[in-house]
Amino acid sequence: MYAVVFGKNPRLSEGEFHAFIQRFGLKVRIVETHRNWLLFESDARIEHYFHWLGGALKLVKILGEGEEALKDFEYSRLFTISLYGKDDWRLWRKFGSEAKRGFKTEGPSKFFKPARVYSMPAELILKGFPGVKDFDFFFRENGTFLTGETVEVTDPFELKKLDVGRPRQRPILSIPPRLARAMVNLTKVRKGNFLDPFCGIGTIVQEFVLQGLGAYGSDSDERAIRNAKENLKWLRKEFRLKNSARLEVCDARRLKRCFRTRFDAVVSEPYLGRPLKRNPSRGEAIKLANGLDRFYHPVFESISSVLKRNGKTVFVFPAFKLNNGSVYRKDRRWLEKMGFEITERYLDFEPRHRLVRDIHVLRYGG
Repeated sequence: MYAVVFGKNPRLSEGEFHAFIQRFGLKVRIVETHRNWLLFESDARIEHYFHWLGGALKLVKILGEGEEALKDFEYSRLFTISLYGKDDWRLWRKFGSEAKRGFKTEGPSKFFKPARVYSMPAELILKGFPGVKDFDFFFRENGTFLTGETVEVTDPFELKKLDVGRPRQRPILSIPPRLARAMVNLTKVRKGNFLDPFCGIGTIVQEFVLQGLGAYGSDSDERAIRNAKENLKWLRKEFRLKNSARLEVCDARRLKRCFRTRFDAVVSEPYLGRPLKRNPSRGEAIKLANGLDRFYHPVFESISSVLKRNGKTVFVFPAFKLNNGSVYRKDRRWLEKMGFEITERYLDFEPRHRLVRDIHVLRYGG
């Protein structure tokens, strides 16, 4: 049995996880769902594929229930303790001390204190994971708890490299590599041709290439395409990849003129409007959304001309944090009239953001 620990957007992370297990054909049975983690049964293949999850932090192998499971901990000279569902440093120290006493017969050991009552992947990697162990405690609402050991973590340093390590960057404007990975998983499409018609400097396209997909990208900005090609050249050299991507200068409203390929999936974050200087009112947000939809409508007519029947689209639409604190999300019924069924929607944003990502997962029925 395993547990997956979600990142800062648990709802999106959980949705991605369900899509991910379908995408990779993993046999998983969900046992329990909690806000920040999910318990499930699976074979060991999950450990091999875990690094392709964008919204998860850790994969934990469950050892047992309650304090009795501490006896099953494997010795480590250096280790730490992570608590989920309880924010209690005294309890953290108690479990650490008990584990250390259990290790005493095998050799000296010590446990280090993370920034919170749970360790983050960066802390573990810097300390020497997987040689350095992380023992996890998951507290349920009924007072019982499960105990496990972290077996896989996402590599935040690799994700940072994919972002700021590239020769060409667009701070603030570019989508985070972690979100790009999550959006690819949301398609549930494992193999085939993928297109980003607003590729910019190539963040989403580089994820296509990393995963060995048929990678295509386009943008109406010739300079952006030059920069994307430079970034892909860096990516291939840095990660020793043989495959690449086809990139074209192309208006997203005229995709059929640029590509003869029929795509299995389209994944993209388009132009979302000008930066906002303040939080809009509801009326202002409606006006902004309607104005942008006049651009998105022909884009989706264009996407439908190059997308296979039952093909998937994962597309970021703008939503807006209003001046009263709520979020305005427009219902785009015109998508269904064009043959696109909205199967899922997720919000992604920071509390300080005025512009909110409204991620739509769509199936094209033709």
